[in-house]
Amino acid sequence: MCIAEIILKNEAGLHARPASVLVKMATGFKCNVNLIKNGRKCNAKSIISILSLGAKSGETLFIETDGEDEKKALDSLVELANNNFGE
Repeated sequence: MCIAEIILKNEAGLHARPASVLVKMATGFKCNVNLIKNGRKCNAKSIISILSLGAKSGETLFIETDGEDEKKALDSLVELANNNFGE
């Protein structure tokens, strides 16, 4: 299992468009991918689950990966978040 901390930098937070970009990337990996906010864990391969977190700009999230390609997945998802999900 791998875990990394990220801070949402994009102004609108983790709304529908960046959430869909995150889901698209996460589903490309074999491992389980979760987002954690304030101790609440959600499946990062589900847009509904991600949107239910209500993550806003400036908030801290954790990305947790577990499985076959966990390190590669974590590195890619952290890079995506640090690049504001392409916004």
